[in-house]
Amino acid sequence: MQNKIKNLSTNSGIYLFFNSKKELIYVGKATNLKSRVGSYFKGKRTSRPIETMIHEVVNIKTIETDSVLEAIILEGKNIKKYQPKYNVDWKDDKSWNYILITDKKFPRVLTIREHEVKNNQQTKENKQIKHIFGPYPGLKVKEMMRLLQKLFYISNCKPCEQDKTCKPCFYYQLDQCLGVCTGEISPAEYKKRVITPLVRFLRGNKKSLIKDLEKKMKLEAKQENFEEAARLKNQIKNLNKIQDVALLNKGFTQVEIRNSKFKIRIEGYDISNLGSSDKVGSMVVFENGEAKKQDYRKFNIKGVIGQSDVDCLAEVLERRLKHLEWPYPDVIMVDGGKPQVNKIKAILRQNLLKIPVVGIAKGPDRKKNEFVFDLRNKKLYNWTKTNQKLLIQVRDEAHRFAIAFNRSKRKIKKQN
Repeated sequence: MQNKIKNLSTNSGIYLFFNSKKELIYVGKATNLKSRVGSYFKGKRTSRPIETMIHEVVNIKTIETDSVLEAIILEGKNIKKYQPKYNVDWKDDKSWNYILITDKKFPRVLTIREHEVKNNQQTKENKQIKHIFGPYPGLKVKEMMRLLQKLFYISNCKPCEQDKTCKPCFYYQLDQCLGVCTGEISPAEYKKRVITPLVRFLRGNKKSLIKDLEKKMKLEAKQENFEEAARLKNQIKNLNKIQDVALLNKGFTQVEIRNSKFKIRIEGYDISNLGSSDKVGSMVVFENGEAKKQDYRKFNIKGVIGQSDVDCLAEVLERRLKHLEWPYPDVIMVDGGKPQVNKIKAILRQNLLKIPVVGIAKGPDRKKNEFVFDLRNKKLYNWTKTNQKLLIQVRDEAHRFAIAFNRSKRKIKKQN
């Protein structure tokens, strides 16, 4: 068994436990298959119910997924299909969650508990159910719904009524609502562009969905419907690289702070300006405790008028997050205090990312090093305390890199 575990993938996915009769007795999901499955066979026992029957497991199969979200969906499909003994026996006390889609003019996407499904205790809002998906045990429902809303442009707003003045909703202003609230999209188009792709995704057909979206994107561009083509391009990009938030309950997180300064990726940011002109930003990267200079990036500030380090920092991060090909860090370090840290955290929330942020506030002559972060996060507190020297090194390098870029720009200007 240990040899099998040793060769497991470190990707996300689901694991299936079989007994000596070749019966599937348990299905689980993991952000890291090798780590999760291996944790059951380390000898130490915890309060997890599955560990009381681990001696029955004689074979393990795994299925890798591109993201935790897809692992959650695949786990639900297998539990529903095979009804594994120990999944059924050890239901969460709060009951499993399901996602349902209503059969309305503009279908609603809601969550419901299993006891509500069994007892037919639907609310007036979800009385007519068109589709139901699940179960999804151990799921943080709000986070999953936020992610699905962003991926598929699901509307939660009040549909615009004819002959009435309709105000755009908050998500319309963020380009995440296709205009249900403003009357810009018909019920038929909403079902075609939002609900149908969502249903296909929840059925586990992401690859074929992306192929069809790519065909549609090319067609829209050919017909010079460039706005819709751009929306589809963005949707395809997000589906290809789903950024999972903390979708799972205790035992699963998107970013895990380690106790060592090693094996962790840190991105450090700083802004350099000469008054209100020559504003630039820097991004430096440290991996395994060392600078990874090939991943450094420079930013010319384009959209900030006047002098505002906070706004400049916001522009840099927003532009950085558009590069899905760049790996996300385990920690973000910013040269600044509470205003900078709060701004970065707000942008991360808007992008459904859960990455710890540490700021280093500086006093006169840069002699003050006050660490600013979420003190409620004990893991982050312990890690920051252990790695203060490394974080200062990252801060100083981001500062040096930003100043060097600023000076080089001014030098070029003088030469011209």
